[in-house]
Amino acid sequence: MSGLVKDNIFGSSGIIAEAAGGLSWQPVVTASTVSVEAGKGYFINTTSNACTITLPSSATAGDQIILIDYARTWGTNAITIDSNGLNFQGSDDTYIVDYDTAGQSLNLVYSGATIGWTPSSDIVNALEPIAPPTQKAIFGFGFTGSVVSITNLVNSSGVVAADVTGVGTARRLLAAASYGGDKAIFGYGRPSVEASMTNLVSNTGVVATDTTGVGTARDGLAAASYGGDKAIFGYGNTGASVGDNINSSLTNLVSNTGVVASDTTGVGTARRELAAASYGLDKAIFGYGNTGSFVSITNLVNNSGVVATDTTGVGTGRNALAAANYGTDKVIFGYGNAGSFVSITNLVSSSGVVSSDVTGVGTARIYLSAAGYGGDKAIFGYGYTGSYVSMSNLVSNSGVVATDVTGVGTARYGLAAAGYSISA
Repeated sequence: MSGLVKDNIFGSSGIIAEAAGGLSWQPVVTASTVSVEAGKGYFINTTSNACTITLPSSATAGDQIILIDYARTWGTNAITIDSNGLNFQGSDDTYIVDYDTAGQSLNLVYSGATIGWTPSSDIVNALEPIAPPTQKAIFGFGFTGSVVSITNLVNSSGVVAADVTGVGTARRLLAAASYGGDKAIFGYGRPSVEASMTNLVSNTGVVATDTTGVGTARDGLAAASYGGDKAIFGYGNTGASVGDNINSSLTNLVSNTGVVASDTTGVGTARRELAAASYGLDKAIFGYGNTGSFVSITNLVNNSGVVATDTTGVGTGRNALAAANYGTDKVIFGYGNAGSFVSITNLVSSSGVVSSDVTGVGTARIYLSAAGYGGDKAIFGYGYTGSYVSMSNLVSNSGVVATDVTGVGTARYGLAAAGYSISA
């Protein structure tokens, strides 16, 4: 008989039942998936493969699960926690929770619905939850000889769909970005004079009617997501009529519910016709543009939406280019006008460092747009080559630009694009 005799209140022989709150250790797990239960401990062996661990779909405060890196291989083949509808450290289960440090162990305790599962200890450093990347993209609005509000959806394989009848005020030289993790926002632009209206896009790619604008009306601005679930519009031309160019550097933050804030005093060189995208999972970069001459300066944006002062430019100064996120945490700037139309690109590292020019692939053009798709890739589309075009160029998850794909949808320029949806 095991246990202390004083605890055996019935004076029975045999094994004393496990005390409440004790853990029952399970055989070593080598599978690529496992569903775990409260009150149990698991040795997770990822020598041969990564492992997705599904937590219980219901839990009571105080429930406990322990996970241990059996063979010190999580650094090679990580584990992914699926919180199965419950929160994990206050984030819902759309967030990706990976643990990828060799020798790690987790003691998970359920604290209640608000915070959900939380490590009471996670020996060795653990990663913060990462918002899942967008899978689809949307191109919208633009100019065909007159302004339009048509859109074209892009699936998770980079295939551009036919035109969708436009919603909202037709306009050109606007900007767009992802927000809320899986939605998008189009904002500002020029219907006939500068505007500050916005149009939200649902996680199914449906564009909403106009929202009354906040902030200074302008065109030729750029936008990007930051902070994992928010967005920022920045810079642009506030001139009242075509040819009346008044450069600005003001910005407007967008909340994770799509609400646009009032103007923030500009930082960095005022300019128009620049590009922007997110990098490093939760930050953003504005780059290039026209100050009256072509520039290649950049401005980094931290994960609180604060814009930094100018960084000396790298690569060919130009305007009317586009930018998008690729590889989950990097950026590519591409195409534009440098005195002549170009197709050169500049890659940006996960720490916001811009690289020198890469020889262009695809047709040189201006006033195109770009967005991320498929979780880690990007697409450039549409633009002006001397005539309106609808061609696109896919970008791999290593930043390699592919040759032209025959265009789908109405050829146009001065449009915008953004990623949406976390579902492929």
